[in-house]
Amino acid sequence: MSFSFFARAVPAVQRSTVLTRTVQSCVRFQSTASTTPKRVPRVLPSFSLEGKVCLVTGAARGLGNEFCRAFIQSGCTELAIVDLKESEAQAAAAELVSNACVNSDMTPEDFNVIGVGCDVSSELSVQRAFEQVMDTYGRLDSVVASAGIVENYSAFDYPFDRIKRLYDINVHGAFFTAREAARNMIPQGGGSIVLVASMSASIINIPQPQTPYNASKAAVRHMASSLGVEWAKKGVRVNTLSPGYMLTKLTKTILAHDQDLKKTWESLTPMGKMGEPEDLAGAIVFLASDASKFMTGAEVRVDGGYCVI
Repeated sequence: MSFSFFARAVPAVQRSTVLTRTVQSCVRFQSTASTTPKRVPRVLPSFSLEGKVCLVTGAARGLGNEFCRAFIQSGCTELAIVDLKESEAQAAAAELVSNACVNSDMTPEDFNVIGVGCDVSSELSVQRAFEQVMDTYGRLDSVVASAGIVENYSAFDYPFDRIKRLYDINVHGAFFTAREAARNMIPQGGGSIVLVASMSASIINIPQPQTPYNASKAAVRHMASSLGVEWAKKGVRVNTLSPGYMLTKLTKTILAHDQDLKKTWESLTPMGKMGEPEDLAGAIVFLASDASKFMTGAEVRVDGGYCVI
């Protein structure tokens, strides 16, 4: 009705002019809308690892390898993958770079990812590994001590040589890694060290017996707090990441033959499920990056609520 009233009130020539201008205006509006670039999601800049040199032990596979993947996705292009067998570490480095270039504008030449062989239970081996990394990059910004093992023996049946090996890797290996990291970070003004413990540092796992493992992870957690205080004024932060039950490839293989154990673990977890390795990505990037720059001696648990009850 309003248009017909307008048509009668305006001469035909003017109506034609008005309509033409209206259509042109609409076309211009639609054209502008269609060419406007889509908004790119924004992320807090302090979470970025771009320009930072990172090192992860126990990184050829498992959670350590997942941490490396998270670092690459957060912008890190200079990364040392440290593991017991150098060939496996180098293969993991090549695979990581190859995957990072899929569906990306990055090329292999944009990355400097190396594989380094190291027995973390040997102080000398750790020192040599850090020397190699420093010779390659000249600095270290974030180090993750992820190398570790777990075994299940009852306390009466646990062989001494197995206990010693577990402590040499889980406890002494974490200490040697943290100490060499700090020695190289302090002269450059600081850095971030993350020791990977476990929720087992706070609770007693059931039904599997693993007393030495639980005690080793409690030692790692307290070690991080102690080193965090000792190096706080020197710019080196030391924090702990404590995962719960995670569905790594190894864990999946074990549980494939024991579905009752999987059901038990899930029933004891408030979220009713086990975690996926990628569920740790956000936490490890947070601790390694400047996003956690006022945190030291702290523990971040990612366990589906297991330790709450």
